[in-house]
Amino acid sequence: MPSLPQSVHPSHPSLAPPARPLRAALYTKIPNEPIFPANPLQTNLLPPPTNEPATPAPAHPGQPFSSTGYNETVPLTCYLDAFSGISGDMLVGALADAGAQPDSIAAAVASLEAGAVVSFEKVKRNGIGATKYHVAAEEAHAHRHLSHIVKMIENGALSPRAKESAIAVFRRLGEAEAQVHQVPIEKVHFHEVGAADSIADIVGACVAFDLLDVDTVVCSAVNVGSGTVKTDHGLLPVPAPATALLLSGAPVYSRGPEVELTTPTGAAVASALSTRFGAMPPMKIVRTGFGAGTHDFPGQANVLRVILGTPTAADEALAVSVIEANIDDLNPQVLAFAMEKLLEFGALDVSLQPIIMKKGRPGHLLRVIAKPEQREALAQIVFSETSTFGLRIYGAERRVQARSWKEVKTQYGKVRVKVSSEGYYAPEYEDCRKLAVASGIALKQIIAEANFAYLNQTR
Repeated sequence: MPSLPQSVHPSHPSLAPPARPLRAALYTKIPNEPIFPANPLQTNLLPPPTNEPATPAPAHPGQPFSSTGYNETVPLTCYLDAFSGISGDMLVGALADAGAQPDSIAAAVASLEAGAVVSFEKVKRNGIGATKYHVAAEEAHAHRHLSHIVKMIENGALSPRAKESAIAVFRRLGEAEAQVHQVPIEKVHFHEVGAADSIADIVGACVAFDLLDVDTVVCSAVNVGSGTVKTDHGLLPVPAPATALLLSGAPVYSRGPEVELTTPTGAAVASALSTRFGAMPPMKIVRTGFGAGTHDFPGQANVLRVILGTPTAADEALAVSVIEANIDDLNPQVLAFAMEKLLEFGALDVSLQPIIMKKGRPGHLLRVIAKPEQREALAQIVFSETSTFGLRIYGAERRVQARSWKEVKTQYGKVRVKVSSEGYYAPEYEDCRKLAVASGIALKQIIAEANFAYLNQTR
Protein backbone atom coordinates (compact mmCIF):
# COMPACT_ATOMS: atom_id res chain seq x y z
CA MET A 1 0.00 0.00 0.00
CA PRO A 2 1.52 3.35 -0.86
CA SER A 3 2.58 5.54 1.99
CA LEU A 4 0.51 8.66 2.46
CA PRO A 5 2.95 11.38 1.40
CA GLN A 6 3.30 15.09 1.89
CA SER A 7 1.58 15.93 -1.38
CA VAL A 8 2.42 18.64 -3.88
CA HIS A 9 -0.98 20.18 -3.13
CA PRO A 10 -0.99 22.56 -0.15
CA SER A 11 -4.55 21.57 0.79
CA HIS A 12 -3.81 17.85 1.01
CA PRO A 13 -3.97 16.24 4.45
CA SER A 14 -0.55 15.19 5.71
CA LEU A 15 -0.74 11.69 7.16
CA ALA A 16 2.10 9.60 8.52
CA PRO A 17 2.80 6.42 6.55
CA PRO A 18 0.92 3.57 8.21
CA ALA A 19 2.71 0.39 9.21
CA ARG A 20 2.84 -2.44 6.68
CA PRO A 21 0.87 -5.33 8.28
CA LEU A 22 0.67 -9.03 7.48
CA ARG A 23 -2.34 -9.74 5.31
CA ALA A 24 -3.00 -13.48 5.45
CA ALA A 25 -6.11 -13.22 7.63
CA LEU A 26 -7.44 -10.04 6.04
CA TYR A 27 -8.01 -10.95 2.42
CA THR A 28 -9.80 -14.23 1.75
CA LYS A 29 -11.49 -15.60 -1.34
CA ILE A 30 -15.24 -15.29 -1.76
CA PRO A 31 -16.69 -18.84 -1.98
CA ASN A 32 -18.31 -19.78 -5.30
CA GLU A 33 -17.69 -16.34 -6.85
CA PRO A 34 -16.57 -16.56 -10.50
CA ILE A 35 -13.68 -14.13 -10.69
CA PHE A 36 -10.53 -13.68 -12.70
CA PRO A 37 -8.17 -16.50 -11.65
CA ALA A 38 -5.37 -15.52 -9.28
CA ASN A 39 -1.74 -16.15 -10.12
CA PRO A 40 -0.74 -19.53 -8.63
CA LEU A 41 2.74 -18.17 -7.91
CA GLN A 42 1.44 -15.25 -5.81
CA THR A 43 3.67 -14.84 -2.72
CA ASN A 44 2.59 -11.83 -0.71
CA LEU A 45 3.93 -13.16 2.59
CA LEU A 46 7.31 -14.43 3.69
CA PRO A 47 7.58 -18.24 3.54
CA PRO A 48 7.17 -20.22 6.77
CA PRO A 49 10.35 -21.10 8.65
CA THR A 50 12.02 -24.25 7.39
CA ASN A 51 15.21 -26.18 8.02
CA GLU A 52 15.62 -26.83 4.33
CA PRO A 53 17.76 -24.43 2.29
CA ALA A 54 15.72 -21.81 0.45
CA THR A 55 15.15 -22.36 -3.25
CA PRO A 56 15.06 -19.40 -5.62
CA ALA A 57 11.55 -18.65 -6.82
CA PRO A 58 10.88 -19.04 -10.54
CA ALA A 59 10.46 -15.91 -12.61
CA HIS A 60 6.89 -15.16 -13.61
CA PRO A 61 5.47 -11.96 -15.08
CA GLY A 62 2.63 -11.85 -12.56
CA GLN A 63 4.62 -12.74 -9.44
CA PRO A 64 5.52 -10.16 -6.78
CA PHE A 65 9.11 -9.13 -7.30
CA SER A 66 11.89 -10.53 -5.13
CA SER A 67 15.22 -8.73 -5.29
CA THR A 68 16.90 -11.58 -3.45
CA GLY A 69 15.62 -14.31 -5.76
CA TYR A 70 13.75 -15.93 -2.86
CA ASN A 71 10.11 -16.14 -1.92
CA GLU A 72 9.72 -12.70 -0.36
CA THR A 73 8.45 -9.33 -1.49
CA VAL A 74 10.24 -6.00 -1.66
CA PRO A 75 8.44 -2.62 -1.40
CA LEU A 76 7.89 -1.26 -4.89
CA THR A 77 7.51 2.10 -6.56
CA CYS A 78 4.41 2.40 -8.76
CA TYR A 79 4.33 4.87 -11.66
CA LEU A 80 0.86 5.78 -12.95
CA ASP A 81 1.14 6.52 -16.68
CA ALA A 82 -2.09 8.46 -17.26
CA PHE A 83 -1.63 9.13 -21.00
CA SER A 84 -5.32 8.29 -21.53
CA GLY A 85 -6.51 9.65 -18.21
CA ILE A 86 -7.20 7.87 -14.95
CA SER A 87 -10.35 6.53 -13.34
CA GLY A 88 -10.91 4.27 -10.36
CA ASP A 89 -11.83 1.21 -12.41
CA MET A 90 -8.84 1.68 -14.74
CA LEU A 91 -6.50 1.85 -11.75
CA VAL A 92 -7.84 -1.30 -10.07
CA GLY A 93 -7.73 -3.15 -13.39
CA ALA A 94 -4.13 -2.09 -14.01
CA LEU A 95 -2.98 -3.17 -10.54
CA ALA A 96 -4.74 -6.53 -10.95
CA ASP A 97 -3.09 -6.88 -14.37
CA ALA A 98 0.25 -6.27 -12.65
CA GLY A 99 -0.28 -9.08 -10.15
CA ALA A 100 -2.62 -7.98 -7.34
CA GLN A 101 -4.90 -10.94 -6.53
CA PRO A 102 -8.41 -10.27 -7.90
CA ASP A 103 -10.06 -12.61 -5.39
CA SER A 104 -8.52 -10.70 -2.48
CA ILE A 105 -9.71 -7.38 -3.93
CA ALA A 106 -13.22 -8.79 -4.41
CA ALA A 107 -13.31 -10.14 -0.85
CA ALA A 108 -12.24 -6.78 0.60
CA VAL A 109 -14.90 -4.89 -1.37
CA ALA A 110 -17.58 -7.42 -0.36
CA SER A 111 -16.71 -6.92 3.33
CA LEU A 112 -17.86 -3.27 3.09
CA GLU A 113 -21.44 -4.37 2.39
CA ALA A 114 -21.81 -1.38 0.07
CA GLY A 115 -24.02 -3.23 -2.40
CA ALA A 116 -21.27 -3.83 -4.96
CA VAL A 117 -20.05 -7.05 -6.58
CA VAL A 118 -16.84 -6.87 -8.59
CA SER A 119 -15.28 -9.00 -11.31
CA PHE A 120 -12.33 -8.89 -13.69
CA GLU A 121 -12.14 -9.50 -17.43
CA LYS A 122 -9.32 -9.69 -19.96
CA VAL A 123 -10.03 -7.29 -22.84
CA LYS A 124 -8.22 -5.34 -25.57
CA ARG A 125 -8.17 -1.61 -26.14
CA ASN A 126 -6.91 -0.63 -29.59
CA GLY A 127 -4.91 -3.86 -29.71
CA ILE A 128 -3.43 -3.59 -26.19
CA GLY A 129 -4.29 -6.41 -23.78
CA ALA A 130 -5.65 -5.08 -20.49
CA THR A 131 -7.77 -6.02 -17.47
CA LYS A 132 -11.25 -4.50 -17.11
CA TYR A 133 -12.55 -4.06 -13.56
CA HIS A 134 -16.35 -4.38 -13.47
CA VAL A 135 -18.53 -3.20 -10.60
CA ALA A 136 -22.16 -4.33 -10.42
CA ALA A 137 -23.81 -2.02 -7.90
CA GLU A 138 -27.32 -2.06 -6.50
CA GLU A 139 -29.24 1.06 -7.45
CA ALA A 140 -29.55 3.34 -4.42
CA HIS A 141 -31.27 6.71 -4.28
CA ALA A 142 -29.89 7.81 -0.90
CA HIS A 143 -26.64 9.79 -1.00
CA ARG A 144 -23.91 9.03 1.51
CA HIS A 145 -22.03 11.50 3.68
CA LEU A 146 -18.32 11.24 4.40
CA SER A 147 -18.94 9.97 7.94
CA HIS A 148 -21.02 7.06 6.59
CA ILE A 149 -18.32 6.06 4.11
CA VAL A 150 -15.57 6.30 6.72
CA LYS A 151 -17.54 4.02 9.03
CA MET A 152 -18.01 1.46 6.23
CA ILE A 153 -14.28 1.42 5.54
CA GLU A 154 -13.36 1.14 9.22
CA ASN A 155 -15.69 -1.86 9.61
CA GLY A 156 -14.41 -3.62 6.47
CA ALA A 157 -11.93 -6.50 6.38
CA LEU A 158 -9.03 -4.35 5.19
CA SER A 159 -5.50 -3.87 6.48
CA PRO A 160 -4.84 -0.71 8.54
CA ARG A 161 -2.81 0.74 5.67
CA ALA A 162 -5.57 0.14 3.14
CA LYS A 163 -8.18 1.65 5.48
CA GLU A 164 -6.11 4.74 6.18
CA SER A 165 -5.37 5.32 2.52
CA ALA A 166 -8.99 4.83 1.42
CA ILE A 167 -10.20 7.26 4.10
CA ALA A 168 -7.57 9.79 3.00
CA VAL A 169 -8.82 9.58 -0.60
CA PHE A 170 -12.42 10.17 0.45
CA ARG A 171 -11.38 13.10 2.61
CA ARG A 172 -9.71 14.64 -0.43
CA LEU A 173 -12.94 14.14 -2.37
CA GLY A 174 -14.92 15.65 0.48
CA GLU A 175 -12.68 18.73 0.58
CA ALA A 176 -13.02 19.22 -3.17
CA GLU A 177 -16.81 18.76 -3.20
CA ALA A 178 -17.20 21.08 -0.21
CA GLN A 179 -15.21 23.80 -1.96
CA VAL A 180 -17.04 23.37 -5.27
CA HIS A 181 -20.50 23.56 -3.65
CA GLN A 182 -19.51 26.00 -0.90
CA VAL A 183 -20.83 23.84 1.96
CA PRO A 184 -19.17 22.36 5.08
CA ILE A 185 -17.52 19.01 4.45
CA GLU A 186 -19.90 17.35 6.94
CA LYS A 187 -22.85 18.28 4.72
CA VAL A 188 -21.39 17.09 1.42
CA HIS A 189 -23.56 14.55 -0.42
CA PHE A 190 -21.18 12.38 -2.39
CA HIS A 191 -23.49 11.66 -5.36
CA GLU A 192 -21.45 9.72 -7.95
CA VAL A 193 -18.29 9.51 -5.86
CA GLY A 194 -20.22 8.19 -2.87
CA ALA A 195 -22.07 5.55 -4.85
CA ALA A 196 -21.26 1.88 -4.38
CA ASP A 197 -19.22 1.65 -7.58
CA SER A 198 -16.91 4.50 -6.57
CA ILE A 199 -16.47 3.05 -3.09
CA ALA A 200 -15.52 -0.23 -4.76
CA ASP A 201 -13.07 1.62 -7.02
CA ILE A 202 -11.28 3.52 -4.25
CA VAL A 203 -11.16 0.66 -1.75
CA GLY A 204 -10.19 -1.77 -4.51
CA ALA A 205 -7.27 0.44 -5.54
CA CYS A 206 -6.02 0.86 -1.97
CA VAL A 207 -6.26 -2.88 -1.31
CA ALA A 208 -4.43 -3.63 -4.60
CA PHE A 209 -1.59 -1.26 -3.68
CA ASP A 210 -1.32 -3.03 -0.34
CA LEU A 211 -1.33 -6.50 -1.91
CA LEU A 212 1.51 -5.49 -4.23
CA ASP A 213 3.41 -3.94 -1.31
CA VAL A 214 3.69 -0.62 -3.14
CA ASP A 215 5.63 1.83 -1.01
CA THR A 216 5.67 4.91 -3.25
CA VAL A 217 3.29 6.18 -5.94
CA VAL A 218 4.29 8.70 -8.63
CA CYS A 219 1.88 9.95 -11.29
CA SER A 220 2.61 11.27 -14.76
CA ALA A 221 1.11 14.42 -16.21
CA VAL A 222 -2.61 13.67 -16.49
CA ASN A 223 -4.65 13.66 -19.71
CA VAL A 224 -8.01 15.02 -18.53
CA GLY A 225 -9.87 14.85 -21.86
CA SER A 226 -12.20 17.54 -23.16
CA GLY A 227 -15.82 18.24 -24.08
CA THR A 228 -18.60 17.85 -21.51
CA VAL A 229 -19.79 15.24 -19.03
CA LYS A 230 -23.28 14.53 -17.68
CA THR A 231 -23.51 14.59 -13.88
CA ASP A 232 -26.14 14.87 -11.13
CA HIS A 233 -25.62 18.63 -11.39
CA GLY A 234 -26.30 18.69 -15.12
CA LEU A 235 -23.93 19.03 -18.06
CA LEU A 236 -20.45 20.19 -16.97
CA PRO A 237 -17.26 20.98 -18.90
CA VAL A 238 -14.31 18.59 -18.77
CA PRO A 239 -12.46 18.49 -16.48
CA ALA A 240 -15.37 18.59 -14.04
CA PRO A 241 -15.00 21.20 -11.26
CA ALA A 242 -14.06 18.64 -8.61
CA THR A 243 -11.53 16.99 -10.92
CA ALA A 244 -9.88 20.32 -11.74
CA LEU A 245 -9.69 21.21 -8.05
CA LEU A 246 -8.24 17.82 -7.09
CA LEU A 247 -5.52 18.20 -9.73
CA SER A 248 -4.67 21.77 -8.74
CA GLY A 249 -0.89 22.17 -8.94
CA ALA A 250 -0.44 18.98 -10.98
CA PRO A 251 0.60 19.00 -14.67
CA VAL A 252 -2.43 18.28 -16.87
CA TYR A 253 -3.24 18.41 -20.59
CA SER A 254 -5.99 17.50 -23.06
CA ARG A 255 -5.44 15.20 -26.02
CA GLY A 256 -7.57 12.71 -27.89
CA PRO A 257 -11.34 12.23 -28.05
CA GLU A 258 -13.73 14.82 -26.60
CA VAL A 259 -14.77 12.81 -23.54
CA GLU A 260 -13.99 12.78 -19.84
CA LEU A 261 -10.78 10.77 -19.53
CA THR A 262 -10.04 11.57 -15.89
CA THR A 263 -12.82 11.19 -13.32
CA PRO A 264 -13.06 12.73 -9.85
CA THR A 265 -12.44 9.29 -8.37
CA GLY A 266 -9.24 8.77 -10.37
CA ALA A 267 -8.08 12.31 -9.65
CA ALA A 268 -8.71 11.84 -5.92
CA VAL A 269 -6.66 8.64 -5.71
CA ALA A 270 -3.79 10.15 -7.71
CA SER A 271 -3.72 13.40 -5.74
CA ALA A 272 -4.08 11.81 -2.30
CA LEU A 273 -1.58 8.96 -2.68
CA SER A 274 1.04 10.22 -5.15
CA THR A 275 4.22 11.70 -3.73
CA ARG A 276 4.50 13.85 -6.85
CA PHE A 277 3.49 14.29 -10.47
CA GLY A 278 5.89 14.32 -13.41
CA ALA A 279 8.55 12.16 -15.04
CA MET A 280 8.95 8.48 -14.21
CA PRO A 281 11.37 8.05 -11.31
CA PRO A 282 14.63 6.15 -11.84
CA MET A 283 13.93 2.51 -11.07
CA LYS A 284 14.51 -1.04 -12.20
CA ILE A 285 11.26 -2.14 -13.87
CA VAL A 286 9.98 -5.50 -12.64
CA ARG A 287 6.58 -5.62 -14.35
CA THR A 288 3.76 -3.55 -15.83
CA GLY A 289 -0.02 -3.71 -15.96
CA PHE A 290 -2.77 -2.19 -18.09
CA GLY A 291 -6.23 -1.25 -16.83
CA ALA A 292 -8.95 -0.79 -19.45
CA GLY A 293 -11.36 2.11 -19.62
CA THR A 294 -14.97 1.61 -20.66
CA HIS A 295 -14.58 3.00 -24.20
CA ASP A 296 -12.42 1.62 -27.00
CA PHE A 297 -11.25 4.62 -29.02
CA PRO A 298 -9.81 4.28 -32.53
CA GLY A 299 -6.23 5.50 -32.68
CA GLN A 300 -5.73 5.62 -28.90
CA ALA A 301 -5.46 2.76 -26.42
CA ASN A 302 -7.86 3.76 -23.65
CA VAL A 303 -5.83 2.21 -20.84
CA LEU A 304 -4.00 3.27 -17.71
CA ARG A 305 -0.52 1.78 -17.48
CA VAL A 306 1.15 1.07 -14.14
CA ILE A 307 4.89 0.45 -14.02
CA LEU A 308 6.26 -1.26 -10.92
CA GLY A 309 9.92 -1.25 -10.01
CA THR A 310 12.59 -0.88 -7.38
CA PRO A 311 14.49 2.40 -6.93
CA THR A 312 17.93 2.75 -8.49
CA ALA A 313 20.91 4.85 -7.43
CA ALA A 314 19.58 8.15 -8.79
CA ASP A 315 17.06 9.32 -6.23
CA GLU A 316 15.67 12.20 -8.24
CA ALA A 317 14.34 12.30 -11.81
CA LEU A 318 11.97 15.22 -11.94
CA ALA A 319 10.24 17.13 -14.67
CA VAL A 320 11.46 20.72 -14.40
CA SER A 321 10.82 23.99 -16.17
CA VAL A 322 13.70 26.01 -17.59
CA ILE A 323 13.18 29.79 -17.70
CA GLU A 324 15.57 31.82 -19.86
CA ALA A 325 16.03 35.48 -20.73
CA ASN A 326 18.65 37.38 -22.78
CA ILE A 327 19.53 40.64 -21.00
CA ASP A 328 21.87 43.37 -22.32
CA ASP A 329 20.76 46.56 -20.55
CA LEU A 330 20.96 45.88 -16.82
CA ASN A 331 23.45 46.70 -14.07
CA PRO A 332 25.35 43.53 -13.07
CA GLN A 333 24.63 44.33 -9.42
CA VAL A 334 20.90 44.13 -10.15
CA LEU A 335 21.41 40.82 -11.95
CA ALA A 336 23.25 39.41 -8.93
CA PHE A 337 20.39 40.49 -6.66
CA ALA A 338 17.84 38.88 -8.99
CA MET A 339 19.76 35.59 -8.83
CA GLU A 340 19.76 35.69 -5.01
CA LYS A 341 16.03 36.38 -4.92
CA LEU A 342 15.22 33.57 -7.36
CA LEU A 343 17.14 31.09 -5.20
CA GLU A 344 15.48 32.44 -2.07
CA PHE A 345 12.04 31.82 -3.57
CA GLY A 346 12.72 28.19 -4.49
CA ALA A 347 14.62 28.04 -7.78
CA LEU A 348 16.53 24.77 -8.06
CA ASP A 349 19.41 26.53 -9.80
CA VAL A 350 20.19 29.93 -11.34
CA SER A 351 23.08 30.76 -13.68
CA LEU A 352 24.40 33.67 -15.76
CA GLN A 353 26.26 33.12 -19.03
CA PRO A 354 28.03 35.89 -20.99
CA ILE A 355 26.75 36.07 -24.58
CA ILE A 356 27.02 38.32 -27.61
CA MET A 357 23.58 39.56 -28.65
CA LYS A 358 22.28 41.26 -31.79
CA LYS A 359 24.19 44.26 -33.09
CA GLY A 360 27.29 42.91 -31.35
CA ARG A 361 26.15 43.94 -27.89
CA PRO A 362 27.53 41.96 -24.91
CA GLY A 363 24.86 40.62 -22.61
CA HIS A 364 23.94 37.78 -20.27
CA LEU A 365 21.82 34.68 -20.56
CA LEU A 366 19.87 34.24 -17.31
CA ARG A 367 18.77 30.62 -16.86
CA VAL A 368 16.49 29.44 -14.04
CA ILE A 369 15.65 25.80 -13.29
CA ALA A 370 12.33 25.52 -11.46
CA LYS A 371 9.83 22.96 -10.28
CA PRO A 372 6.77 23.06 -12.58
CA GLU A 373 4.49 24.29 -9.81
CA GLN A 374 6.86 27.24 -9.12
CA ARG A 375 7.33 28.21 -12.75
CA GLU A 376 4.89 31.13 -12.87
CA ALA A 377 5.99 32.64 -9.55
CA LEU A 378 9.65 32.57 -10.56
CA ALA A 379 8.85 33.93 -14.02
CA GLN A 380 7.18 36.93 -12.37
CA ILE A 381 10.31 37.51 -10.27
CA VAL A 382 12.41 37.59 -13.45
CA PHE A 383 10.04 40.19 -14.93
CA SER A 384 9.95 42.33 -11.78
CA GLU A 385 13.68 42.20 -10.94
CA THR A 386 15.20 42.47 -14.43
CA SER A 387 14.68 44.57 -17.54
CA THR A 388 13.63 41.72 -19.85
CA PHE A 389 10.38 42.00 -21.83
CA GLY A 390 10.14 38.30 -22.68
CA LEU A 391 11.02 34.82 -21.46
CA ARG A 392 11.53 31.37 -22.93
CA ILE A 393 10.06 28.52 -20.89
CA TYR A 394 10.47 24.85 -21.78
CA GLY A 395 10.37 21.50 -20.07
CA ALA A 396 13.35 19.33 -19.15
CA GLU A 397 14.20 16.44 -16.85
CA ARG A 398 16.42 16.83 -13.82
CA ARG A 399 18.20 13.74 -12.52
CA VAL A 400 20.29 13.74 -9.36
CA GLN A 401 22.20 10.90 -7.77
CA ALA A 402 21.48 9.87 -4.20
CA ARG A 403 23.91 11.50 -1.83
CA SER A 404 24.88 11.45 1.83
CA TRP A 405 27.00 13.55 4.16
CA LYS A 406 30.08 12.46 6.07
CA GLU A 407 31.92 14.66 8.57
CA VAL A 408 35.73 14.57 8.74
CA LYS A 409 38.21 16.19 11.11
CA THR A 410 41.16 18.22 9.84
CA GLN A 411 43.80 20.04 11.86
CA TYR A 412 41.87 23.25 11.15
CA GLY A 413 38.40 22.00 12.10
CA LYS A 414 35.50 19.85 10.93
CA VAL A 415 34.38 19.68 7.29
CA ARG A 416 31.31 18.01 5.79
CA VAL A 417 31.91 15.89 2.70
CA LYS A 418 29.18 15.17 0.17
CA VAL A 419 29.29 11.55 -1.06
CA SER A 420 27.36 10.26 -4.09
CA SER A 421 25.85 6.80 -4.43
CA GLU A 422 28.61 6.00 -6.94
CA GLY A 423 31.34 6.85 -4.42
CA TYR A 424 32.34 10.29 -5.70
CA TYR A 425 32.92 12.87 -2.99
CA ALA A 426 33.54 16.60 -2.53
CA PRO A 427 34.23 18.70 0.58
CA GLU A 428 31.52 21.29 1.29
CA TYR A 429 32.76 24.64 0.02
CA GLU A 430 31.18 26.79 2.75
CA ASP A 431 32.77 24.70 5.51
CA CYS A 432 36.19 24.96 3.88
CA ARG A 433 35.74 28.69 3.28
CA LYS A 434 34.92 29.36 6.95
CA LEU A 435 38.01 27.45 8.09
CA ALA A 436 40.19 29.29 5.57
CA VAL A 437 38.95 32.68 6.82
CA ALA A 438 39.31 31.71 10.48
CA SER A 439 42.78 30.16 10.14
CA GLY A 440 44.34 32.33 7.45
CA ILE A 441 45.28 29.17 5.54
CA ALA A 442 44.77 29.06 1.76
CA LEU A 443 41.39 27.64 0.74
CA LYS A 444 42.98 25.11 -1.62
CA GLN A 445 44.99 23.70 1.29
CA ILE A 446 41.88 23.34 3.45
CA ILE A 447 40.13 21.45 0.61
CA ALA A 448 43.17 19.18 0.16
CA GLU A 449 43.24 18.46 3.91
CA ALA A 450 39.50 17.56 3.84
CA ASN A 451 40.01 15.21 0.88
CA PHE A 452 42.94 13.51 2.64
CA ALA A 453 40.95 13.14 5.87
CA TYR A 454 38.01 11.58 4.04
CA LEU A 455 40.22 9.06 2.22
CA ASN A 456 41.88 8.06 5.49
CA GLN A 457 38.50 7.70 7.21
CA THR A 458 37.11 5.40 4.51
CA ARG A 459 40.09 3.04 4.25
